[in-house]
Order: sequence, then structure tokens, then C-alpha cells
Amino acid sequence: MDYILHIETTTRVCSAGLSANGQLLAIREENSREYSHSSRLTPFIDEVLKQAGIQMKELSAVAVSEGPGSYTGLRIGVSSAKGLCYALDIPLIAVDTMLSMANHCRKEIQNDPLGKKDTTDKLFYCPMLDARRMEVYFAVFDQAMQKIRPTQAAIITEESFKDFPKDATILFSGDGAPKCKEVISHPGAVFLEGILPSVKGMVKPAHDKFAAGQFADVAYFEPFYLKDFVAGKPKVKGLSG
Repeated sequence: MDYILHIETTTRVCSAGLSANGQLLAIREENSREYSHSSRLTPFIDEVLKQAGIQMKELSAVAVSEGPGSYTGLRIGVSSAKGLCYALDIPLIAVDTMLSMANHCRKEIQNDPLGKKDTTDKLFYCPMLDARRMEVYFAVFDQAMQKIRPTQAAIITEESFKDFPKDATILFSGDGAPKCKEVISHPGAVFLEGILPSVKGMVKPAHDKFAAGQFADVAYFEPFYLKDFVAGKPKVKGLSG
């Protein structure tokens, strides 16, 4: 039995889960404005292991959402994942955050008419993460979860999705989508609420990588920040933001 621990901390959502052979056994997550990942993640990991009746030493690998996302959140998730891999001498699996979000979206709508299109070339998934101001991190996937537009940081305009067929359906999700809703004019744009980064979307890509032996180098792996970290201005003299 291949047990994989999943860690998702790229945004305000702190999510931990345990899967076996591609099936999610336990999950614990919280969406907090306080970014309390440093205090929540370890207890969440302990809870999902206990819920599934699995001991830490039985883990086969640790999968972590690699970014893009919050600089601090990424550091916490990756550092925790690396620490566990070192201690247990098990492989590290890096999962593309955009792919995870698109996969999560597909799972959420699989029983919805949107997920039952007759063709595979007219339904697209566009996960978006808020990158501050009017910018978002986003990528576009087709129904086969192939990335047809690379992960990028961009300011969305009316022209951003004009190249997609007018009869296509584009599903926008993530915390960056709401601020783009009034700008995107594509007739097939659908904005889905409440679909945020979660280990729910990591399970399949993580197990696919595990089966293929596609592991990250525990010593040298770094999160995919996409943009350089810029420290905020101190709110109180002597303290960083």
C-alpha cells in the first residue's frame, strides 16, 4: 500500500491529507486570514494520520504543492515536507499548484452539467491566485489536464481570453478569479466560487508521479515562487511587515 502525505500551504488555506493508492483517506484544512500555517500544519498532519490509523513510519512519500503562491506559505510547506522526507528517508513529490487547482475544480464539477461536455476541446480550466493589486497567477488546462497556457503572472484584460473559441466554456476558480470577473468578456466564462487550493486536487498528480518515480531532490528543491519576494513596509518601527 502506497501512503502519501499531502501538504498544501500556498495561500491562506492550510491543508493536509493522506491518500493510499490514489484514494484520499483523510483531510484536515482551514482557510484563515491569519496565515496560521506554522502553528496549524503539524497538528493537521498528526490528525490525518490518526484519522487514517497510519503511523508516520508507514508513509511512502510526501507530496507538497510547489507554487506559485504566498512566499511565506510556500516556505512553510516545503520546509515541513523536506524535514519529513529527511527524517523518514522517503521521496519528495512536487505538485504543480495550478495543476492541483485545475484537478480539484474538475473533481468538484464532475457531477455537474459543466463537466459532461460531449467534446474534450471546448471545456477549459483556468485556476487563478491573487498576486496582489490587479495581477494574478494563472494557467489554463484542457479536459485532459494538459497545460495549454503556461503558469504566469499577469494583469488580466478584456483581450486575455479572446483567442479561445466563442463556444468554449472556461471555468475560472481560485481567490484571484473574483477580481477578474468584471474584466473578462469571453461569452463562455464561468466563475466558480469556493474552489481554493486543497490537497483534494493533489492526490492524482502525486500518485502519478510516485508511480513514475518522478521525485524532487530533497536537498536542492525550491518552491516555484514565479516572482521575487518583496518585503512589505514595516507597520511598526523595528518590525517587518
